[in-house]
Amino acid sequence: MKTCIAALLALGFAAGAPAWADDAHDPLLTPIAPTYAARWTAPQEPRKIYGNTYLVGFTAMNVGLIRTDDGLILIDAAVPQSVRALEANIRKLGFQLKDVKYILSTEPHFDHAGGLAAMARDTGATVVASGAAAEVLRRGASGPDDPQDGSLERFPPVTRIKVVRDGETLRLGKMVVTAHATPGHTAGSMSWTWRSCEKDRCLDVVFGSSLNPVSADGYRFSAPEHAGVVASLRRTFQTVRGLPCDVLLTAHPEHSDGDAKYKRLLAGEQPSPFIDPKACAAYADKYEAALDKRLAKEAAGS
Repeated sequence: MKTCIAALLALGFAAGAPAWADDAHDPLLTPIAPTYAARWTAPQEPRKIYGNTYLVGFTAMNVGLIRTDDGLILIDAAVPQSVRALEANIRKLGFQLKDVKYILSTEPHFDHAGGLAAMARDTGATVVASGAAAEVLRRGASGPDDPQDGSLERFPPVTRIKVVRDGETLRLGKMVVTAHATPGHTAGSMSWTWRSCEKDRCLDVVFGSSLNPVSADGYRFSAPEHAGVVASLRRTFQTVRGLPCDVLLTAHPEHSDGDAKYKRLLAGEQPSPFIDPKACAAYADKYEAALDKRLAKEAAGS
């Protein structure tokens, strides 16, 4: 019996997450708003999008993966209750959890950051985020600078964080990923770009943070004290329009028609429906129009 237990212990640690762990009592896997979150996390097969770029997440929640010659880079980690499915998707592609070296954060909300603490523990990876996002990730809760403050669920705090600035690059092997500050949806939102190649054709890939101007009840973007948030969103729209962008992936795929593109990809459409140099501009235009509509609605008193 002792030999069997020892073998299980060794197997668990080798796999990155203890095989003997009771997930039901794991504080980093405690479900957050399970009924609400279930609409995002329906299973989806992991799939190569282009070159060394993959999606390993869910039908309405993208999690990105970049394969490098020195390990893997993950982008976001969804909610705690989806971590085991996320890990299984990584393995389905033939990778090991221990190969994940960095986890990039797009925004410090529970739907994208809730699983970060568990994934960082299970892989040994370092979470990478903006300075403003790092503050939120460390406490597991948004603050008053977030338009949705007061309506958001808390999530497990993240302890090991590498802070990067706008325009800073992160290197792993020969891969270079660039951080782009895209605040507004949250003060710490960050989008990420890199080059992905197939044979002799290299494309610019963007994993974009959310841009939609949503808020808690009672919040008014038009209030004088929120002028800085609106200005941040305006700058972000311009930033996204100017990104090198052949392939756009967004934290929520439906925000950029990624859900429809994924279905077309599965149907065998060639060239890949994700290749669209106009996608970033369309993404920014869509949500600048949404902001204008929201401001007009507030001005009308509704």
